Amino acid sequence: MAQKKQETALTGLSDKEVLISREKYGNNLLTPPKRPSMWKLYLEKFRDPVIRILLVAAFFSLVIAIIENEYAETIGIFFAIFLATGIGFYFEYDANKKFDLLNAVGEETPVTVIRNGKVREIPRKEIVVGDIVVLNTGEEIPADGILLEAISLQVNESNLTGELMVNKTIHEELFDEEATYPSNEVMRGTTVVDGHGIMKVERVGDSTEIGKVARQATEQSEEETPLNIQLTKLAGFIGKIGFTIATLTFIVFTAKDLYSYLSVNEITDWHGWMAIARIVLKYFMMAVTLIVVAVPEGLPMSVTLSLALNMRRMLKTNNLVRKMHACETMGAITVICTDKTGTLTQNLMQVHEAKLDATKADLIAEGISANSTAFLEETGENKKPSGVGNPTEIALLLWLNEQGKNYLELRENAKVINQLTFSTERKYMATLVDSPIQQKKVLYIKGAPEIVMRKCNLSSEEQAHYNADLLAYQNKAMRTLGLAYKFIPEDSGNDCAELVNEGNMIFLGIVAISDPIRPDVPEAVQKCQSAGIGVKIVTGDTPGTATEIARQIGLWKPEDTDRNRITGVEFAALSDEEALDRVLDLKVMSRARPMDKQRLVQLLQQKGAVVAVTGDGTNDAPALNHAQVGLSMGTGTSVAKEASDITLLDDSFHSIATAVMWGRSLYKNIQRFIVFQLTINVVALASVLLGAFFGTELPLTVTQMLWVNLIMDTFAAMALASIPPSADVMNEKPRKTDDFIITKAMRKNILGVGFCFLAILMTLIVIIKQMPADLVGQALTQFFTIFVMLQFWNLFNASVFGTNHSVFKDSRHALGMLSVAIIILVGQILIVEFGGKVFRTEPMNFMTWVYIIAGTSFVLWIGEIYRWIKRIQKKD
Repeated sequence: MAQKKQETALTGLSDKEVLISREKYGNNLLTPPKRPSMWKLYLEKFRDPVIRILLVAAFFSLVIAIIENEYAETIGIFFAIFLATGIGFYFEYDANKKFDLLNAVGEETPVTVIRNGKVREIPRKEIVVGDIVVLNTGEEIPADGILLEAISLQVNESNLTGELMVNKTIHEELFDEEATYPSNEVMRGTTVVDGHGIMKVERVGDSTEIGKVARQATEQSEEETPLNIQLTKLAGFIGKIGFTIATLTFIVFTAKDLYSYLSVNEITDWHGWMAIARIVLKYFMMAVTLIVVAVPEGLPMSVTLSLALNMRRMLKTNNLVRKMHACETMGAITVICTDKTGTLTQNLMQVHEAKLDATKADLIAEGISANSTAFLEETGENKKPSGVGNPTEIALLLWLNEQGKNYLELRENAKVINQLTFSTERKYMATLVDSPIQQKKVLYIKGAPEIVMRKCNLSSEEQAHYNADLLAYQNKAMRTLGLAYKFIPEDSGNDCAELVNEGNMIFLGIVAISDPIRPDVPEAVQKCQSAGIGVKIVTGDTPGTATEIARQIGLWKPEDTDRNRITGVEFAALSDEEALDRVLDLKVMSRARPMDKQRLVQLLQQKGAVVAVTGDGTNDAPALNHAQVGLSMGTGTSVAKEASDITLLDDSFHSIATAVMWGRSLYKNIQRFIVFQLTINVVALASVLLGAFFGTELPLTVTQMLWVNLIMDTFAAMALASIPPSADVMNEKPRKTDDFIITKAMRKNILGVGFCFLAILMTLIVIIKQMPADLVGQALTQFFTIFVMLQFWNLFNASVFGTNHSVFKDSRHALGMLSVAIIILVGQILIVEFGGKVFRTEPMNFMTWVYIIAGTSFVLWIGEIYRWIKRIQKKD
């Protein structure tokens, strides 16, 4: 068998066999994700439920406009629709352009293969099933395959499993039974970090593990965002209320006018029927206008402006938002499923502690430098140090660098006589050098501490002391290395293996190496937990390492049990019912494969959780795609970024907590707009409906209602969308996805404030009814202005709804609100002074303006007093 393998490895495929294989199994290319066309991307914006109801209102408005030959309102509504959809389209299209990453995967990268019995280089895309590929240190594996030869082969599988260093071998007795993938198989997208080998290609292109993952990453997720679910409910609710009130108003006014007409007129010819038709048409148009007024066309613009502003703000803090609704959805998340490597940890092995003989610093420095095959890379300013080769060797070189030692100079000066590279069988590496420092031959060895200590002269007490240290490090999921040396007489042989086996080495000590957690992660995790968000670690690493990382970041508590952790294999063995029973309790999933993470996300969603997934590897892509929000790291793979909604360009887990704060604040702003807008709508609709029973003409004309509706909508949307985020929202629990967007507090505010405004306005209508006919025009103008000014002052209260803050607490907030308020005030003055018959207004004198503005300001001062009392009560 070995003979046959060797022959295959030597000859490889012939040109004819390559063609047959390509015909049968296809190219080694990953199918890129389909990009939606510009039109499709734009038309998707019309799926917004409020936009849809607005389109219906626009249609009715257009019918009225054609009848009355007055198109201002219709143009205004269509402008609101196209502005909201246009802004959303532009920001998503712009983000997608910046996000075309998957095609740049370097398919032209040269790969060394054996074909026709000769070694040659071909582009990665030309690899076929059956090809024999030569693997060397630092190279990316081009396809999935089985190893024919493996010499000290170690592979970085972090893109697929999260593990930085996996030993690969063809010897079955050395297979790691716990490994995510078999020890004699290698996968496309992983990298050789040490040793070399020969593989036979088994799968190419979309059939590879990375190909399957990429395909899952591009599947369309049917998960609706929490905001869309809630806006759909709101649109339905507003539609029903508006239609009901409009129908009631139409019936009451039509019946009243028909009764008045028929009580004094008889229908004898077609003129009578035309008069009746005019009455019916007049109030039908009014009813449709009420439906238009009931729909807050500023809501889509408010939502879009808020999302767009947040996209820009997040981009300034190195967070690239690709899908706008992800900004808001972050505020609703209840669970974060995070990978470990590169997200919680720094993805860089570093020396945690070095218990070495300080009296032999020169020997230690020379030994680490010469007895190594790794190199450090030149790094620019503000870039983390990195290297090429075995991650543990890189960690030792980085540690040496921090001690102020130049490893390259030491390595070049020490002439290597013989070297025994690391192998999984030996578990150590040895190098014999001619040392210029010691002026003699020195044998250096490093490897598994228990193996190295056996080669040294250590007392039982010393061994027990070191073993206790090793156990403590291993319990913290750290890798450990033992270092030793001995001087070699000039007349001795130069075979490293023989010299090591002779023993009598001098032990220098042990080094503990770990992939340290990012410094900001524990605080960020604590912030998320205090905000009611569950954090779960999902990693391909070992159970011990995963649990230790969970402990270090404050996730794993002493009271936690095995119910709170599971391996990928154990999770896959659970039925959906059993898994559903455990998913909310799980804190750590180790040895997870890509599909395990995706299944976890989908089961959490079945339990009603709103899930955000963080990740940087290709293995994370399916889960990133199927979660409500996928957060990829800026240094992650292109497949992961493609599948995500937000990319954290600074790789900071802390940015997730910030994104949650922004998302929740944004939702609050949308709720504030709804409070403000629905208060106006309730008062406007009720004023018209009750006006019918009071027997007056329309207290607010169609044009006046449309002025209030359009201008107050547009500018209020701008004002409330721009309110900056507040850290207070992080003290609240996440909202439920099935919650109605109008909360109990909002309902009380809308109805309470609306009732007070309505009482004032109905009192004014009663007074106006008693006035002489020549004063009614001026009185109705004042009524209209009072109506607008009540809403004007209420805008300030709405801007701090949901808090006990004063409107004047934040100067930026106050100035932003003031600028919008001035625009509204100026607009009202122009309408009153110059509106004339179109708006049914008459000019007012200066003092009347002063009395109305000052008199209605009680709305703001009552709100300020109420919030001040609340602040005092909270302190007590």
